[in-house]
Amino acid sequence: MLKNSNILFIIALFLIFSACQPSSKTDSKNISNIDKNTSTYSINKQVKLLEGEKWWGGAINDGVKMPFENEYSYNMYGNLKGNQAQPLLISNKGRTIWSETPFAFTIKNNQISLSGNEMFSISEKAKDLPEAYAYASKNYFPANGKMPDALLFEQPQYNTWIELTYDQNQKDILAYAHAIIDHGFPPGVLMIDDNWQEAYGTWRFRPDRFPDPKAMMQELHDLGFKVMLWVCPFVSPDTEVFRSGTKENHFLKLPKDHPVPGGPRTGFKDVAMIGWWNGFSALLDFSNPKAQEWFKSELQYLIDEYKVDGFKLDAGDAIFYPTWLVSHTGNILPNKHTEFFAEIGLAFLLNEYRATWKMAGLPLAQRLRDKSHNWKDLETLIPNITLQGLMGYAFTCPDMIGGGEFTSFLNNRKIDAELIVRSAQVHALMPMMQFSVAPWRILDKRHLSVVKEAVALRKKFVPTIMSLAEQAAETGEPIVRSMEYVFPNAGYENVKDQFFLGSNILVAPVLQKQQSKRKIILPNGKWQGFNGQIYAGDTTIELSIDLNTLPYFEKIN
Repeated sequence: MLKNSNILFIIALFLIFSACQPSSKTDSKNISNIDKNTSTYSINKQVKLLEGEKWWGGAINDGVKMPFENEYSYNMYGNLKGNQAQPLLISNKGRTIWSETPFAFTIKNNQISLSGNEMFSISEKAKDLPEAYAYASKNYFPANGKMPDALLFEQPQYNTWIELTYDQNQKDILAYAHAIIDHGFPPGVLMIDDNWQEAYGTWRFRPDRFPDPKAMMQELHDLGFKVMLWVCPFVSPDTEVFRSGTKENHFLKLPKDHPVPGGPRTGFKDVAMIGWWNGFSALLDFSNPKAQEWFKSELQYLIDEYKVDGFKLDAGDAIFYPTWLVSHTGNILPNKHTEFFAEIGLAFLLNEYRATWKMAGLPLAQRLRDKSHNWKDLETLIPNITLQGLMGYAFTCPDMIGGGEFTSFLNNRKIDAELIVRSAQVHALMPMMQFSVAPWRILDKRHLSVVKEAVALRKKFVPTIMSLAEQAAETGEPIVRSMEYVFPNAGYENVKDQFFLGSNILVAPVLQKQQSKRKIILPNGKWQGFNGQIYAGDTTIELSIDLNTLPYFEKIN
């Protein structure tokens, strides 16, 4: 999870990012043709926009800003913006732009200016957004036929972060799990978040907080949960794991000419200390196969010894891997380090990532970055999660219900019960639904009842969600789709407050506080509403709504 940062962390990241900018190259020569409608260009290229052309791509966290407006700019080199990213741009006129490495682009003066360290592939083979996506999926990140653990989709997920933050402990985790059942919520995946471990890299349960972790795991399993543990690629200094890992060259190192206070540059002082949201730590260098092998063996030990079911793999952001540091394999781009870390999760069906690079079409659960507990952040869920689908990340989760940014929940007086309800309703018909703050603790009976109605509605649609997830594993097609994707070139490219589950279920959640009327765009066709009423499409309707209302419509063939 992308947790609150302090001033020192911000300064550290600024220095790292400043060192991560790509060199400038100017060759714009056309290199070769891939097929009749696809050309490959190297280094700098300008792409003139077509009439009415709109573009999406790059950083998932900027999905709310898409389709791009004039003067949008993004350099993806060493910067994932705290979430998934993909070296792909895609348009409603069927064009795609792809590079195997990170690049920078700016939209200005009716053109896209591209700059990168390797070649660009520009395709004009398709006619609209879904065809362009199909082309990109097939050629750049084909689905491999696998999907994450089905329980991630079939039942709500529960994460202990908001309730316990850094006080993860056996007693309170079991109390949280029992409260889920006691309050009428179904068991599902339970994620134990940060600080269950002895230290970063020392992936053993803290004996002062977990007197009998095996008994805890057995009890959670008996309740019907599968259990994931939070892990990261950092290792705390002055630990046995740090000392042994240094001898095995497991960590990123400082350059030879980099000054180090306190004496000669030998042994431990060669290891770079990386500033992140929990201080300064050594960072595993997964370009070294031995570091990969060690990390995987630690995770496998937790599975074998404690019957852990999977892992939430966090903090692999490219910004932590500046190129001026020394890695086992030379000339590794920051984004490639993130890719190495994401590949670890492929060994475990039960996984979750927040920050990944170029992992589309693969069986990884991808969560949106942490949202604050406010209505503005609620409005980002739909455009950002539909962008995940357009970038090839089909197995998606819209953060935590009510927000995953923990400082939003430190003062209960600031909690907005209506916002919790509307957030649960947004989650209900998305691929995954994740709780963290306990709704039974913060809500009155009325609001809690409506949240449970959202869970019950989701159960009704689980067969549809599972069918779409299985389809995504085979074809790569998104589970959650934008209006423009399902009804291309029909004038819906700027609709950001509605989405499709598959191609036949239109969902129009309430995203504004104390909203009593909801305008809903119904595309061409015949639609049966959540209220049982039949509506003719190709129109905009306005409905009266109350707290219990989640507007959705099923297409009638």
